Amino acid sequence: MKKLIMSAAVSALMTTSAMAETIGVSMALFDDNFLTVLRNGMEDYANEMDDVDVQIEDAQNDVGKQLNQIQNFIASGVDAIVVNPVDTDATVAMTKAAADAGVPLVFVNREPVNVEDLPENQAFVASDERESGTLETQEICRLLREQGKDDGAKIVVMMGELSNQAARMRTQDIHDVIATEECSFMEIVEEQTANWQRTEAADLMSNWLSAGVEFDAVISNNDEMAIGAIQSMKAAGMSMDEVLVGGVDATQDALAAMAEGDLDVTVFQDAAGQGHGAIDTALKLARGEAIEDQKVYIPFQLVTPDNMDEFTSKN
Repeated sequence: MKKLIMSAAVSALMTTSAMAETIGVSMALFDDNFLTVLRNGMEDYANEMDDVDVQIEDAQNDVGKQLNQIQNFIASGVDAIVVNPVDTDATVAMTKAAADAGVPLVFVNREPVNVEDLPENQAFVASDERESGTLETQEICRLLREQGKDDGAKIVVMMGELSNQAARMRTQDIHDVIATEECSFMEIVEEQTANWQRTEAADLMSNWLSAGVEFDAVISNNDEMAIGAIQSMKAAGMSMDEVLVGGVDATQDALAAMAEGDLDVTVFQDAAGQGHGAIDTALKLARGEAIEDQKVYIPFQLVTPDNMDEFTSKN
């Protein structure tokens, strides 16, 4: 009888282990404030579930390394893969690798170049970038009008990595808003990339200031670059009352800068929400369940000093 009970216990243990689902996650890089919140959101959400494990790897902003990670996930027999792509133009190869192996794949946060051609067992979870730069620039436009600068205002634009769809889309949003009649008084005098990075943005702003570039507002593709720009302007003795600064993501550092009166506008991108959506979608695809849409959007929200308290614990 004891042997029978022991055998049943071992069988139950093996069955439970066999039922566990594993999701391989490849992040573009760990050393990024927003992506850290996204990564932690996925990990924490998976930890709340029974028999769901996530294996998270850092691609260190290297496309080749990320492709190797995907191949390794496939070889190890994961049930699904989530990818935050280093380069959104390199996603075709990622799609093919997963599709050939029959492993479900979910792209998160950064829109793959082949988003319209994803196979049935693949999806994309993010926020609609048509909203991000649009909300940011419209608010900068409104504030400039409020300051009486609607007879002509000079703008500098800091872009993310040009290989990244989000950077291209957010920058296009800026141009589209400026093309409207209401905001046509805004003129872009400088537009360069700082690759999403605070230090690169600080250097870029220092170069602009050294060259004597004059501007009324800084519109940045993300908060990290906006903060870098602020640091350089303050180091140069500029009063932050004299210039408007906008970013995207509503990170904790950005909200702290807003509380100090340095950052005027940001746009909340729900990192944890995207992480939850990516895990949910990956699990549904792994289980053969239907998903409503292959493009799952988590809404952006405008953040200003008036409502920033609502977002202090979110990113």
